[in-house]
Amino acid sequence: MTSPQRILIVEDEPLISMMIEDFLDILGKDVAGTADSVASAMPIVQAGGIDAAILDVNLSGGEKSWPIADALAEAGIPFVLATGGSGDMIVDAHQGRPVLSKPFTMDAVEQALEAL
Repeated sequence: MTSPQRILIVEDEPLISMMIEDFLDILGKDVAGTADSVASAMPIVQAGGIDAAILDVNLSGGEKSWPIADALAEAGIPFVLATGGSGDMIVDAHQGRPVLSKPFTMDAVEQALEAL
C-alpha cells in the first residue's frame, strides 16, 4: 500500500490539532477533515475520501474515540491512536493498532503514518 495521503484528524485540543495539520502539510499530506468529538467525526468518516486517521483516544468530557475507531475499522481505513496514557487504555478491539504517544513530533507522526 502506498503511504496514506488524505488524513482525518480527531483531536479535542485546538492547538494540538493545528500542530498536526502543520505537520501533515510539511509532510505533503492533505487534511481530509478535523473533528473534536465523536459527533463531529462520524459524518466525515461516513462521507469517505479518507486514507487514514489520527485519533485522540480521550476526547473532551470523558468521551472516547472508540466509535470512530470502530467505524474506520469497518470501512477498512487504517488509523493511529494518539494518547498521552499507557497502552492498557486501548480497548481489546483495537489492541495492536499503531500508537502515537503524546507529546509527539513530526518525525513520530510521519513514522506512524508510514507504518500503516
